[in-house]
Amino acid sequence: MLGGISIWQLLIVLGIIILIFGTKKLRNVGGDLGGAVKGFKKAMHDEEKGEKDEDEQADDPQARVSHEDEGVNTYDVKAEKKAEDSEERK
Repeated sequence: MLGGISIWQLLIVLGIIILIFGTKKLRNVGGDLGGAVKGFKKAMHDEEKGEKDEDEQADDPQARVSHEDEGVNTYDVKAEKKAEDSEERK
């Protein structure tokens, strides 16, 4: 069994762990570990769902970008060096 470890040795190790940490702390660790696994699974499921939604939106002609923000002004600015900056560097 399990690389030469018998059931009695596993029970002794389990008993020592319970004596050291106590059942309350072990229960909390188990709950935290279960919550972490549950959160990980949920995140993986949400990620897969998000990829499917993106694929569906790419195929949907209604999901195209519209240019309705014509009221927004954009300005082109040309950066110029000042004569003072070039003199200071020399």
